[in-house]
Parts: sequence; structure tokens; C-alpha cells
Amino acid sequence: MVGVMDGIRVVEVAAWTYVPVAGAILTEWGADVLKIEHPEVGDPQRGLVSSGLVPAGGVSHMFELPNRGKRSVALDLKSPEGHELLMKLVESADVFLTNFRPSARAKLKIDVDDIRARNSKIVYVRGSAAGQRGPEAERGGYDLTSFWARSGIASNVSPDSLGFPVTMPGPAFGDTLGGLALAGAISTALFHRERTGESIVVDGSLLATGAWAMGGTIAGAYAFNQTSYPKHTPDRAPNPLVNSYPTADGRFVTLVMLESDRFWPELVTALGVPGLIDDERFDSHAKRGQNNVACIAALSEAFRAKTMEEWEPILATLNGAWAKVQHPIEVVDDPQVVANDYIADLKDANGTPFKLVSAPIQFNEQPGDVRRAPEHGEHTDEVLGEIGLSMEEIIDLKVSGAVL
Repeated sequence: MVGVMDGIRVVEVAAWTYVPVAGAILTEWGADVLKIEHPEVGDPQRGLVSSGLVPAGGVSHMFELPNRGKRSVALDLKSPEGHELLMKLVESADVFLTNFRPSARAKLKIDVDDIRARNSKIVYVRGSAAGQRGPEAERGGYDLTSFWARSGIASNVSPDSLGFPVTMPGPAFGDTLGGLALAGAISTALFHRERTGESIVVDGSLLATGAWAMGGTIAGAYAFNQTSYPKHTPDRAPNPLVNSYPTADGRFVTLVMLESDRFWPELVTALGVPGLIDDERFDSHAKRGQNNVACIAALSEAFRAKTMEEWEPILATLNGAWAKVQHPIEVVDDPQVVANDYIADLKDANGTPFKLVSAPIQFNEQPGDVRRAPEHGEHTDEVLGEIGLSMEEIIDLKVSGAVL
């Protein structure tokens, strides 16, 4: 692969998933990311192994996800020695990445001015729940609250008939999207520094990411002054060719054939009901919209005639867009996923094999360099040696509790 970030060093003082994901992506692109953790507790995400969220004897996948490829350096930033070691690392870094709140950054003396005092050229990156300004700048949050609930996503995807908002599709759903945006912003900030010599402050938040994802919906809601955005159930989709249909074995096929007049003849022919082409209720896009309930019923009946396995080779001949609604575990063996190296095979520090989805960007048609996450403090000695400390000095710092 092309290490587009080769030679870039990132010092990361962050925990959980959202901001650390940005650092993880940068490691795949070649950056050296130093994950700073407390000597005793480390990143709280490591504790999920004792919370039932990791299979017994299995891989701590929710820690591996946002911490792949990093080097762990365990420093007590509250101690003078630990803080000074951090600053020595900052002196040789290109990026400082954090999700600590403003008061915590000030207390630990790692805010913008503190870091810039030791390295004026560093790109300073902050990720938060809801932004650095405003009455809630000091409040924390997770993607379920700040990205999913507050941005309007949960409201918009929840059927009115359900009676409650649906939860996210899975853990870290908003975190991974927000981290990807941050990684792109960091790349842009480094490009700007290269071009102009100016180092800038980069800000991102889960709320901003959620609002961006809902951009079209929010704009439409405001334009039409709608408290509740229009929704429909599959049996009443406005365009029957943009909908999901059940197969004989209880699976689903999703169609997105926006140019319905173009795709209608080939679709119904493939479904074995060519008589619908000239059915006067359905022979134009406008009529299919007017008679959408009847049209959807006819398509549903046709789809229920075969299993998903039977439909796949038939639908593969169509020009219109369609997809099988897959279960997450099926994505691992999806032929396109495999052919494009979208999922990496790894082993954790104990040699246990596992899989991780790679960052969704490739350079020169090659996947990123995906490596396992570090053990707590695994690289402390190595990194401190790189900045000139002797083993005797490192041992003294371990005894004092400043490092692990």
C-alpha cells in the first residue's frame, strides 16, 4: 500500500470510540499514532471485556475497532513527570488529537495554547459530543444520544405506529462515521499546513456529524415547516420501485429504481409477470404512484414466489439497482467485500484470530495497513527510548508511577 501518512506522528489523548477511530484510520494510512493512556486504568473501553460485551476468551473487538495499529504509551498526565513526557512527545508530533472536555484539558494543561507553546506547528484536533461552544460545551455524550437521538435520525427512521424511537443499527454506528470525517479533516489540515505553513485547530462533533447525515431531511423539514417528516410503510411506498420486498424464505430484496419507466418492463419480466407491463393501472410512473398500494401488492406476490437463493441469479441480470438485505455476518463473505479487501484478517496480542472492517478509502487500489490494537502500555519503553530516555530513567519513572 501507499503510506500516504508515512512520517506523520499523532499524539492521541482520547478514550472510547468516536475520536480514537480517527487515529485508527490514520494508522491504516501510515501515520504513527501514540495512544496516551493512564498507567492504572487505561482507556475505559478496555473495561468492556468485563461487561459482557466481549465473548469469553474472545477478542476485545470494541477496543480493537478504534485502536488498531496504534502504539500505547501509559503516562500519568497529572504528575509533573508524566506531563513533561507528553510534552516531549508533542514536540515531535504533527497532530494532537483529543476528546477531553474543555475543563479537563485546562486542568491537565493540554489545551491549544499549552500544546502550541511546545510545538507551534502542530495541528490541534478536538472531537466532542455537541461542539466546543454553547451552553453544553462541557457535557459529554455518546453516538446514541448526540448523533442518533439529538440529530433527528431516530425520529425520522421510527415508524409512527411503533410507539417508540428505534435504536441505532449497531454499536459505534455514529462514532465510526464521525471518526472518518475527523480523519479526512486532519488530512486536509495537514495539506493546508504543507501549502501555507499555517497550523490550524480542527473541530468535529457527533451532533454535527448527525446533522450532516440528516442534511437533506433537516433542510426539507424547515422548508415545509414539518414537525414530523413524511413516512411510509413498505405496503404504501410512493414509488413501488423504491421499496423492499419479502421472498419465499423470509428474506428481503431492496430496489432503488428511480427511473421507474425505464426499469419497469425488465423488472416485471424478470419477476415472471410480464403482463404487468401493459396493465393500465401500472403502465406509467404516474399511474404506479396513483395505484401504489395495488402495484406493491402485485410485486410482493411475485417476489414471494421464490427464495432469495432463487432470485439472486435472476435479479443479477437487471440494469436497475437492487440488493439483498444482508445480516451483518453475511457481509464478511460478500463476494464484492472479499474481492475488494474491505475486511482484514488479524490476530490479537494473544494470537486469537479476528476480523475488522478496513477504512473505506483505498489508495492505488490497495487496502490500508490494518494491524491489531496495542496492549495497555505496550510501547511505553520503546517510545520513551525514542525521545532519549535511558532504561534507568524509565525504570525510575515506573517506580514513581508516572509511567507504566
